[in-house]
Amino acid sequence: MAIFGSLSDRLTESLKNLRTKGKLSASDVDGTVREIRRALLEADVSLDVVKKFTSAVRERALSDDVNRALNPAQQVVQIVNEELIEILGGQQRRLEFAKNPPTIVMLAGLQGAGKTTLAGKLAKWLRKDGHTPMLVAADLQRPNAVTQLQVVGQQAGVEVYAPQPGNGVGDPVRVAKDAVDEARRRQYDTVIIDTAGRLGVDAELMKQAADIRKATNPDEVLFVIDAMIGQDAVATAKAFQDGVDFTGVVLSKLDGDARGGAALSVASVTGRPIMFASTGEGLDDFEPFHPDRMASRILDLGDILTLIEQAQQAFDEDEARQVAEKFATDSFTLDDFLKQMQQLRNMGSIKKMIGMLPGAGAMRQQLDDFDEREIVRTEAIIQSMTPAERANTKLLNGSRRLRIAKGSGMTVTDVNQLVGRFEQAAKMMKTVAKGGVPQIPGMGPIPGAGFGGGRGKQQQKKKGSKSGNPAKRAAENAALASGVKPGSAAASGGSGFGLGGGKPAEQQIPDLNQIQKLFGR
Repeated sequence: MAIFGSLSDRLTESLKNLRTKGKLSASDVDGTVREIRRALLEADVSLDVVKKFTSAVRERALSDDVNRALNPAQQVVQIVNEELIEILGGQQRRLEFAKNPPTIVMLAGLQGAGKTTLAGKLAKWLRKDGHTPMLVAADLQRPNAVTQLQVVGQQAGVEVYAPQPGNGVGDPVRVAKDAVDEARRRQYDTVIIDTAGRLGVDAELMKQAADIRKATNPDEVLFVIDAMIGQDAVATAKAFQDGVDFTGVVLSKLDGDARGGAALSVASVTGRPIMFASTGEGLDDFEPFHPDRMASRILDLGDILTLIEQAQQAFDEDEARQVAEKFATDSFTLDDFLKQMQQLRNMGSIKKMIGMLPGAGAMRQQLDDFDEREIVRTEAIIQSMTPAERANTKLLNGSRRLRIAKGSGMTVTDVNQLVGRFEQAAKMMKTVAKGGVPQIPGMGPIPGAGFGGGRGKQQQKKKGSKSGNPAKRAAENAALASGVKPGSAAASGGSGFGLGGGKPAEQQIPDLNQIQKLFGR
């Protein structure tokens, strides 16, 4: 996540220095722990938490188990990961629902923390899970807070209970109490109460929040905290814990660019688990908080489980099977390509998805430069085509491409590039569907690999060169023995993709730019 980007970079850099060492000395461990301590302090993590964390890492890293390990550096990374999970709360904690509905969830926090938007996010998330939530406008102090909650509720597709206009008018305790009775009468199974905040902690704020809690007896009190506010996060959390108490924490604005390390301190300092994370402005930018997955993201180890869950929600299994069959039978069209892109967009931000892959931190600058609107432009080009053109790209002559370019507001070059990428991708996926190994642009041919199922067998049948020229025959036999087709660019010392002959193998692996040229502009 963006807010932990700097901390992630510093921690991974600190641990990288250990990977070259076969055995760790006390000075190696001390140097690494010192770098980790500095990284955490610069990220605004609470001093007490930093001391506890680094002490535990140092003690475990110097143990005999690590010294006897085949790869001690990996053991230290594992230790840091486990200790990071511990400060983030250890185990994931889910919402606890009342045995007799409705379940009452009260939101508390300072003004500007994002409580009202988060109420809508939580309601939408619950609705997707089969619940029937009702939002309650009990913030009657902040200007237009009631109106904002009504708009958010409409976007989330949930009921909003707002009997008072707000803007300083009405009794929030009475509204909250009546809302519970209304939800019980109308059989809503969850009530989410949006309460007022202040710019800072004061007695009036705490009294109102405490009175609402006493009147409604909520099953969950979620403390919403802005992950960007720095060390004040810890002081504010302690004040709310003493004044109102809460059962869980919600981190908002995790997509920001502040240091955000203080958010890591809240669970450890208060002893209350982080239950949810708000990762953007959209109502779908909301997810349950998994300490182990967040620790993996911070250490740039990826978060594949969350990525899989998002994919399962966005992609239809039957449709995916049909697409796979189309790849195998060479009937994959631009219409299918368009549907796949739209499903990909339904998963959310592509930057965030790629950021969940292991090692994504190494290409953070390229991700920041990536333009999410490229999918919209691609959709515009495809939608400017006729059904026949989408089904058969061979129909796209010059005049048709000019018409498509004008219709989509793009250039003929953009249309040409899209068609070229589509045909190349379709060819690669067809090869994969048939059990072959695709030849990726930027990589040399893979020795011995059969492409399309027949070519490998043909190569195996060749006993040797039949050339009458002895020198040429010897050269071709040597090329065949190394698995390279005689006469190819690789055999002659060149490359079909512009890579010079004789380059080391690692220089022939495509970088992100080469892959983006295939699937992006």
